[in-house]
Amino acid sequence: MTRVLNAGRRAPVSGDTRSVVVFLHGYGANGADLLGLADPLGEHLPDTLFVAPDAPEACAGAPMGFQWFPIPWIDGSSEEESMRGMMQAVEDLNAFLDALMVDEDVLPEQVVLFGFSQGTMMALHIAPRREDEIAGVVGFSGRLLSPETLADEVVVRPPILLVHGDADDVVPPQSLPQAAEALQEAGWKDVYAHIMKGTGHGIAPDGLSVALAFMRDKLSL
Repeated sequence: MTRVLNAGRRAPVSGDTRSVVVFLHGYGANGADLLGLADPLGEHLPDTLFVAPDAPEACAGAPMGFQWFPIPWIDGSSEEESMRGMMQAVEDLNAFLDALMVDEDVLPEQVVLFGFSQGTMMALHIAPRREDEIAGVVGFSGRLLSPETLADEVVVRPPILLVHGDADDVVPPQSLPQAAEALQEAGWKDVYAHIMKGTGHGIAPDGLSVALAFMRDKLSL
């Protein structure tokens, strides 16, 4: 049984929804952590609704935060618990996206998943395995989970932008080229990358500018 995800929203500046950006936050954060990005992005994406769900599980290490799934080396969970949590979160998020598209009357090609850290891991796992191809995935400071299964499980190959800080001490910067290589080996043609110089585990202005250009292009705005 899927769990309902609570989500914050920022309405389109124009008042007319022609596309949707779904923010997927990192471990121990919440939807509001990324929803503020709707302010600088919304000026350039005026017909875009921004939605930021909270992950389905409370995070033990962050009383006000949430997690998409447990992380063994942080919270002491087992690999089995982590995998089970991730697969449940995949079901929850897919159900959320399905309902969102119906409620907002948008097609998959009008939707972008914008992830940060653990949210990027979710976006990169879900998007290729959905029945219909979305407009694109923006993945900041994350990594590709289970790259060895991707080629066998891929259904669609949406455009993907990977962005990472070269001073990230939480998720190693080499996660970006590793993910890009696995995607290309699984048949991707549209994989883009940007390195944020001198940036740690975060989103720098240059990275956000690249993400905006990618989204405007893939959403045909």
